[in-house]
Amino acid sequence: MGQSMSIFFVIFLLINCVFSWKKDEFRNCNQTPFCKRARSRKPGACSLFATDISVREGDLVAKLIQSEKGVENSENQEHPITSKPLVLTLSIYQDAVLRLKIDEDRSLGPRKKRFEVPDVILPEFLEKRLWLQRVKEEESHDGSGTLSIFYLSDGYEGVIRHDPFEVFVRESGKNGKKVLSLNSNGLFDFEQLKDKKEENEDWEERFRSHTDTRPYGPQSISFDVSFYEADFVYGIPEHATSLALKPTRGPGVEDSEPYRLFNLDVFEYLHDSPFGLYGTIPLMISHGNSRGSSGFFWLTAAEMQIDVLGPGWNDEFSSVLRLPSDQKRIDTFWMTEAGVVDAFFFVGPGPKDVVRQYTGVTGTPALPQLFAIAYHQCRWNYRDEEDVYNVDSKFDEHDIPYDVLWLDIEHTDGKRYFTWDRALFPNPDEMQTKLAAKGRHMVTIVDPHIKRDDSYYIHKEASQKGYYVKDATGKDFDGWCWSGSSSYLDMLNPEIRSWWSGKFSFDNYIGSTPSLHIWNDMNEPSVFNGPEVSMPRDALHYGDVEHRELHNAYGYYFHMATSDGLVKRMEGKERPFVLSRAFFPGSQRYGAVWTGDNTAEWEHLRVSVPMILTLSLTGISFSGADVGGFFGNPDTELLVRWYQLGAYYPFFRGHAHHDTKRREPWLFGERNMELMREAIHVRYMLLPYFYTLFREANTSGIPVARPLWMEYPSDVNTFSNDEAFMVGDALLVQGIYTERAKHVPVYLPGDQSWFDMKTGAAYKGGATHKLEALEDSIPAFQRAGTIIPRKDRFRRSTTQMENDPYTLVIALNSSKAAVGELYVDNGKSFEFQQGAYIHRRFKFWNGKLTSSNLAPLGSGHNKFASECIVERIILLGLSPQPKTALIEPANQKVDIEWGPLLLRGGKSSSVLTIRKPNVRIADDWTIKIS
Repeated sequence: MGQSMSIFFVIFLLINCVFSWKKDEFRNCNQTPFCKRARSRKPGACSLFATDISVREGDLVAKLIQSEKGVENSENQEHPITSKPLVLTLSIYQDAVLRLKIDEDRSLGPRKKRFEVPDVILPEFLEKRLWLQRVKEEESHDGSGTLSIFYLSDGYEGVIRHDPFEVFVRESGKNGKKVLSLNSNGLFDFEQLKDKKEENEDWEERFRSHTDTRPYGPQSISFDVSFYEADFVYGIPEHATSLALKPTRGPGVEDSEPYRLFNLDVFEYLHDSPFGLYGTIPLMISHGNSRGSSGFFWLTAAEMQIDVLGPGWNDEFSSVLRLPSDQKRIDTFWMTEAGVVDAFFFVGPGPKDVVRQYTGVTGTPALPQLFAIAYHQCRWNYRDEEDVYNVDSKFDEHDIPYDVLWLDIEHTDGKRYFTWDRALFPNPDEMQTKLAAKGRHMVTIVDPHIKRDDSYYIHKEASQKGYYVKDATGKDFDGWCWSGSSSYLDMLNPEIRSWWSGKFSFDNYIGSTPSLHIWNDMNEPSVFNGPEVSMPRDALHYGDVEHRELHNAYGYYFHMATSDGLVKRMEGKERPFVLSRAFFPGSQRYGAVWTGDNTAEWEHLRVSVPMILTLSLTGISFSGADVGGFFGNPDTELLVRWYQLGAYYPFFRGHAHHDTKRREPWLFGERNMELMREAIHVRYMLLPYFYTLFREANTSGIPVARPLWMEYPSDVNTFSNDEAFMVGDALLVQGIYTERAKHVPVYLPGDQSWFDMKTGAAYKGGATHKLEALEDSIPAFQRAGTIIPRKDRFRRSTTQMENDPYTLVIALNSSKAAVGELYVDNGKSFEFQQGAYIHRRFKFWNGKLTSSNLAPLGSGHNKFASECIVERIILLGLSPQPKTALIEPANQKVDIEWGPLLLRGGKSSSVLTIRKPNVRIADDWTIKIS
């Protein structure tokens, strides 16, 4: 009894130590040796020069050799520069993508190969490599030395400067302006792997009570990247900061940390902080009014720190750097602990071009099932089956739709995943079946820490097969998490991922049904008694890879294996839904992510928008924030405002910590419940539009939620606006982020009108409007010139909406024209990949609304059919008042109504409504209005 109580007390202390942000539990740059060393370097310190430049098998290959002066200058440093040459390779790909790799020369050692991240880059991208034919040499027009130049794409060239080495992309021509460059400021450094020469040589690093043995010594890489003609830079999630990244070094910037990219389990994270959170995507996108956008992506899974360098940071070195004086730029400094240089230059020039180029490398987002983009209800934890049934029935009683009910860790038998606490959930399959009868689904949590219990079949099998990550001594790593003493599967190994995916079969996951989906939490990985609440960096993975080398990708491989498991269990017949907290480039191919353990504060409501937009810019379209805040008890006004904003998140889920008060919508009084119900209804009404946008993301990479400047790349007023966002190209949403707000300013870009979604009122573009902050909604506007498909009948769930008719909302521009699209498939299978879908284009022009087919003709096109009709058409901005509507080719007249709507401020407006045209969405047709 005494021993078990002691173990319980240890677990209690470990768990509670991570329940809130404690600054001293995490390292800053000065406590991180590679970051501290890199930041101490001065511009121009790099003395590497490129030599032996040639074309080999279609790539440009060169050696980077240290000058004699560089070796001499490094002799007194703590970690002297090695004189061994590095190998540089430049490859070009379709769509103007330049890839740069720099690694050690394997023919000269070392005995260990540096880690290159597998299974991220698409095989089909590699097939798009272009064969470099020739390289020409010329002298730089600014006198900076010899250049080797090669064709990248129409209008762009790749260039390598020889001494000191620099790689950049420029517009074609000898005097072409630079777009992107690496090592223009001479900050490149590459610490090569070593073997210990003396027994007393000490490479260990210590932080708090933890020691990192660092068996191969320091192996960091750092360099500067410059973005030319840029006004702002964005990206590198995940941080709770503004969308436009703020300078972290330079004049006027004091005591600022770099943006940290290191996946960590951070409870109650701070808003407006550069500190790393749960996921990592080392992609930065620049944007400026004069040229447009460009992007830089570094594929490495080790810890990374990135400085955004403010204007004037290197003024005292400008005379020796030979930087172009006729181009403005933003300089950045990238530092990582390990890995290789495997970097990609994206030239844009538009923001959508950069996103397309990046997702061409790492993959476009998966198309989710329709239910997954509806409303999710979650809590840590719904107590038992009775609680589940009660919550489910209350949604019906109060006419609030929802599609998914979630169960957190307390549903398991002693935190053993793939099990059920049979006292609380005696009939889990029956429970899921009853929800499924209403068209609803369930999600259960499956985390990566495996309880070390010999009676637990997962642990027993994994232990026998040697499937766990090892510690530095070669034993199974043993850490603490929710289940107590735990080990972690080595997901880098494809064999182990395959084994794991098999555990989701109905035979293995007893009590699961086809309507059950999965939530991967704590997969950074979280280790309560580990350094920085994570796994030691010297733990060992498949292929003798240290954890330091792949840390940021661990959750990605876990997410991948889980997603594959759901596909396997359904024999490839249904798309999986898996939510993951940790993420990495490529995570978009496997499911959704969310922004983690936020707090019920107005500041966290506000920062949710730039966090989601940053994820969207970097490939992850399917993301959201916990509505209401995970920690704390939101006041009712905050909760209502969060539902009103969350209804426009790509991923829409209410979630809360078990120490918070229950917060289902009906617990806050009749009026507040009505407001939350209305917000959820807005989401369900717009599901056809959202699903169409998710399909666009799936085919092109263009995200569902977009910063204003993605749609208005020349409007400087949008560049730093992260309180409003676009949903697709047709909707603009402005959150309300202050308590008891009376008015809210809304900037509406462009030279066209915008129509209030709720009232139909028209507002002028290119201006800021001071609007009344109404309690029943947040400002949302439809852009003139667009058509939005909706479903206006409210049901219990998306399944029950399947055959409901559509409404088309047409917002006319000054030319009395508008366009829009509708994508429909069966909402769950992979048959759309064989052409089983409907894709329509709606166009209003010259008084006619036409529906035409966008799906390619072929054998698969007829595999999906729908009898759904359009039951209503609403036209905004139409005058003079028409009198008749004629459907062609049926030559059928339909009713037209012209009616007033109550507007903000008590004004009135009128919209035209065509009722019951009853044309099928699958058909070609025209409706002529006169």
